[in-house]
This record gives sequence, structure tokens and C-alpha cells, in this order.
Amino acid sequence: MIFPLFLTLQASWLTVCQATQHYPATWGHYDLCKSQGYTEEGLTWYYMACQPEAADMTKYLKVTLDPPNITCGDPPETYCTLENPYMCNNECDAATDELAHPPELMFDIVGRNPTTFWQSTSWKKYPKPLAVNITLSWNKTIELTDDIVITFESGRPEQMVLEKSLDYGRSWQPYQFYATDCLDAFTMEPKTMKDITQHTLLDIICTEEYSRGYVWKNDKTVRFEIRDRFALFAGPKLHNMASLYGQLDTTKNLRDFFTITDLRIRLLRPATGATMVDENNLSRYYYAISDIKVHGRCKCNLHANSCIYDKEKLTCECEHNTTGPDCGRCKRNFQARAWSAGSYLPIPKGTANICMANYAGPVTRVCDSELLRCQNGGVCVNYVRCQCPPAYTGLLCEKPRCEKEPGGCGGSDSGQASLHPPSLILLLLLGGVFLTEICWITVL
Repeated sequence: MIFPLFLTLQASWLTVCQATQHYPATWGHYDLCKSQGYTEEGLTWYYMACQPEAADMTKYLKVTLDPPNITCGDPPETYCTLENPYMCNNECDAATDELAHPPELMFDIVGRNPTTFWQSTSWKKYPKPLAVNITLSWNKTIELTDDIVITFESGRPEQMVLEKSLDYGRSWQPYQFYATDCLDAFTMEPKTMKDITQHTLLDIICTEEYSRGYVWKNDKTVRFEIRDRFALFAGPKLHNMASLYGQLDTTKNLRDFFTITDLRIRLLRPATGATMVDENNLSRYYYAISDIKVHGRCKCNLHANSCIYDKEKLTCECEHNTTGPDCGRCKRNFQARAWSAGSYLPIPKGTANICMANYAGPVTRVCDSELLRCQNGGVCVNYVRCQCPPAYTGLLCEKPRCEKEPGGCGGSDSGQASLHPPSLILLLLLGGVFLTEICWITVL
């Protein structure tokens, strides 16, 4: 009976090991906060760093425009194309659904036919600048994990700035400048990602790469390259994520560089397609955006592996006795040592840096009211021990007390060795611990 059980367990180990071998090359590597193990005293928790999976963060943002009346359609307006000033059959009317272009169309389903997009009013007040601020707010700290991509339906702007905030829009700092002529627009030498090194990764650059005015097939997007910056440490195909994790832990300000609460797209000058503005046909000049991509994850300081969206708000589901929107402080009665963020190091499991209970003397984290509950009617006392009913014992009241009696719980009527249910559970738990270690060894 025991031998087939071991064969089943061994097969399960092989299956799970194969499934976990992809972890080191992905950002979902730190997706477990704790695992159960068994010591001489009984069941216990082993803690590790953890973080939510990356996702499309445009599902959770709020968008605002400045000036607020900059969207086309009120009053209705007819637009000409940039390539052909005599083709003027594009109408924008906010009162008609099929002709309206509100800001939420920057984040709707990609691939619709015809394409949906937000559109600004035309440059009818020239020579006053046609300037628009598009602000994306999450009311939550976000860590970027992929390129920011803005797809224009109009020509790409001749001047634009991408900015970030780390304090919910109270202050802003530039991420990157974009222009057809960086020296003329921002008094900056033009650069591209090829000019960025590990030592200059935090530098703010101006690039001319994404500012050509006409809309060619592959010339609609403006990018802020996140993956190329990761690749400076993790290699061209991001195979060496351990190196990147180490840099994020040890290089000052590097983790903050990829962290935001808000993004702001400052559109400063629309595409003109020429050196001179055609003042007789200003309906050629406007902004139109069909899609914005922002891929990232909730920042939980490596203390949570999930982030919930409830009542239009993102919140980390904190572990390690931490609390707060970003798991940025210790829970009440768990401040025996100062809070600190989790650590990616040592690879591969990281360091949890859990908050400690406020009790004198050595403390073991044993039970709680959420995940690690006392079993068989036991009651958790001050998070330190389970108060067990008379028939059970063990750290979590998982052991029938009769196991310690002569003959065990099954009596002494049989001379054959038997595997009682509690022992079976213990075997499976031990197998889980061995499985975890074997898988990590296999991966490394």
C-alpha cells in the first residue's frame, strides 16, 4: 500500500518539477509568499519574497485631459488628412456615437474595424501652441515590466514629453523627450537606446527616433523602452533574470526608475509633415491616439503575490505580517523589528523580511486567522500557539492524542505496520518540502 503511494508521489514530483523549470526566465518567479514544512515540533511556515504577476495595467487606470475640452466634436468639426490637404471628409461629432472620439477609446479593444481612437480638436487657434496633457493615474504604486507603447492614428507628434510621478501627481519628472529636432525643441543632443549603458540607464534622453510626422505602416508607435533597459543586465533575451534581480536590490534608485503612480503624456506640437504650417488649412493638424499599452504589476514590496481590484482601487493582499496598500508597514502587534521591503536575494527564493510579533523572548510564527489555522477545533492564542481540544495535540492540533498511547489509535490487534491518516498527511507534507527543494535544485 505504501509503495504505490511513493510511485504516485514520485510521478507528481517529476510533473511539477518540469512545470517549474521556466520560473528563472520570467517575472512571475517570486509568486509564492510561504510554503509549509515539517520540523521536530510539527508543521511550520517557510517564508520567501513574492510579487503579483504582471498584467495589462490600462484596465485599472483613470484618464484625465488638460485642457478638459480638448477632445474634438463639440462643436462638430471636419478634418483633412496630413498627406492630402484636399481630402477633408473625416468628421468628429461628440453627439453621435459613431463619429465621437472620447478618451476611453485609447484603451478599448485593439483590432476593431474600423479603428477606434481618441482625437483632439484641430490647431484652429494657431499660432497658439496645440498642447495637451494626458494623465494616467492608478492611485497605486505600479512597477513597469514591459515597454510603454503609444499608437497614434494621426501623425506622430513633432514634440512630446513622457513624464512620471511617484507621489500621485503632486510632482513630476521626465522619463523621455521626443522631437524631430532635439536640439531645437529641448536643447538636448539626440540619443537612442543604443547609447544607453548600465552606467547611464537612469539618464533622461531626447530621441528623434519616434517623431517622423507622416503615418506609414510601421511608423505609428512611440515607445519608452523598458525591456531594452532590463536587457542591459539580463541579456538580450532576458535569460539572466537573476542578474537583473540582484541589480534591482543593490543599485540605488534603479527599482524606483521603473516605479510609478501616474504617467503623463505631454503633446506639445502635432505632426505637420513640413517645415512650415499651412495656416490656410489648420484642420490638417491634430492629435489622435488609438491605443496605449502599459504593462506592469502592483508594487507590494515583495510582500504579496496577488493584488485585488475592488471599488475602483488596487490593493496588495499582504503577507509576512505586513499591511497597507503597498504592504509598506507592519501590522499592529508585529513591530518588534522595523519594517523593510522583501529582497530578491538570495536567488532563487529571496528574503521575506517578515514583521515580527511584539512578544518578549524568542517567538515562533505558528498560527493565524487567515491561512494557517488551528485544526480539529483548536483555537489560535496570540498567533503563538494552538490551544487544542482534549483529543488532539501538535502545533496545529493535527495529531490525534491516541497516537502516543500503546498500540496507537488503531489498537494492538494487528502485528502489521499500518499507515494512519495523520502519518499519511505527514508523508505528503514531507514530500512537498522535498519536492520544493528538488525542483529548485533541478532548475538551478
